Amino acid sequence: MVTASTEGNRRFVRRLLPVAGGALAAAAGALVAVGCFLGLYVRPTSDDWCAAWKSRDLGVLGITHDFYATQNGRITNAFLSGIIYGDGLAGVKILPTVIAVAFTVGLVLLGIRFFRYLGARPPVVFLVAGSLAVQALLYYGGTRSYQVLLWAPATISHTIPSVIGVWALLLAVWTVRQPRAAVRAGGFAAAFLIGCALGTLSESFALVSGLLAAGVALLALPRLGLARTWHPFTWCLLWCAGLVCGLIVLYTSPGARWRRAQQPAKEPMLSATELRGTFEDWLRMWDTVTGQWAYLGAIAVGVLLGLAAGLGASALGQRESGRAVPRRMLIAVLLLPVPVVVLGSFAVVLGLRSGYGPTGWTYARTWTNYLVPMELALCVYGVLLGAWARPFLARRGATAVALSAAVVAAAGLALASLAVLVPSVKELTTTTVTRAVAWDAQNSRIRTEAAAGGTDLGYRPMYIGSLAEPFFTSDYERDWVAACIANWYGIDRIHRL
Repeated sequence: MVTASTEGNRRFVRRLLPVAGGALAAAAGALVAVGCFLGLYVRPTSDDWCAAWKSRDLGVLGITHDFYATQNGRITNAFLSGIIYGDGLAGVKILPTVIAVAFTVGLVLLGIRFFRYLGARPPVVFLVAGSLAVQALLYYGGTRSYQVLLWAPATISHTIPSVIGVWALLLAVWTVRQPRAAVRAGGFAAAFLIGCALGTLSESFALVSGLLAAGVALLALPRLGLARTWHPFTWCLLWCAGLVCGLIVLYTSPGARWRRAQQPAKEPMLSATELRGTFEDWLRMWDTVTGQWAYLGAIAVGVLLGLAAGLGASALGQRESGRAVPRRMLIAVLLLPVPVVVLGSFAVVLGLRSGYGPTGWTYARTWTNYLVPMELALCVYGVLLGAWARPFLARRGATAVALSAAVVAAAGLALASLAVLVPSVKELTTTTVTRAVAWDAQNSRIRTEAAAGGTDLGYRPMYIGSLAEPFFTSDYERDWVAACIANWYGIDRIHRL
């Protein structure tokens, strides 16, 4: 029997939840919007210069062949670079907005599927707020915010793959539920092709997503009771096969062989010495990640979503069909992100150490590949906690004050985690805009001098985001940044001002 007091509690919480969700959406949306706006002030630095002149002079297919034959073998990476840099700087300026919009829509749709599986439909504003909050933490929570969102070479290699991964997961859900075999076959073919493309886009993402797909494939074996057909297993198997094929194409390419020759390994990758060094670097990396407590905001966002969804505790073990998931399988599914994040992050560090040496672990832009599944997992754990907390409080006759306190605490922690990011966003804004103004002035001068017939022009380095600028070495022949700048302006060489 529902008492007047209980009904009053429900009405009060229903009025409070939209306020909390709206505040979170506004705060997270503002932070993400700043990043999109700063895209207008992105100017070339480091690898930008090389990708820009090659896309202009060689075209999309030309830069793709160049990457395969002489750079690193990442042909999908080169193809996307050719498209993004194909119209000068227009592509890099709108890229942050494209990423944010695609990520937001993908995460919202994924959230709808997740809650529908649990038998609930939370207000869309909460799903939008959650997706924006997760992105804000991803873009600004680390030590390389400029590289993660604004620097196109890094976003192509390490941020865009996660966006593609979210949409691929939606494709997987759609494929395995298709009753028509011909349609399913198309989805399976897409899994292989997308996996193959990602294998030549980002080695780090290929490793992490491969671990996740392999874990899901094992849990999706029909005999274990989680899946009733072989469709999920088949999709994951084809995804992994595509990743392997892509990595083989990349690893055996002339460009990858050339790149490995530049830094020959002193020890085999899996030797005891290298594994010990990798483990130490892995600990240093996680010391940096765990030092940013704002990532815990993903849990708070999830709790708020769970409270808003109004799930019953019994829904957590039910399928859409109403059949219960075995408790051991449910525990295995919930724990799957843990080994994926742990082993995936170790694999990322191992690859970085192999490619860049003992300082490879500091290339924080690559951490995005496992931080995305980590944040999403934390958010899911928060949802389950919130879904458990609401009926738990209700069974104990909690007053409106107690229920409201849970909502306020979750929203407060989520907002606090976003507030921690404000100083870094402010610094990013200042440095990006200031550099853009100075860069535009220097660019105008160089173009004027080049038009007047100058062939050896002065350039003042403008550092941003811990990225390379020209004159990092006294040997001009080894200064690849300076060479790419000269090619971009159509001159013979540059010298330091």
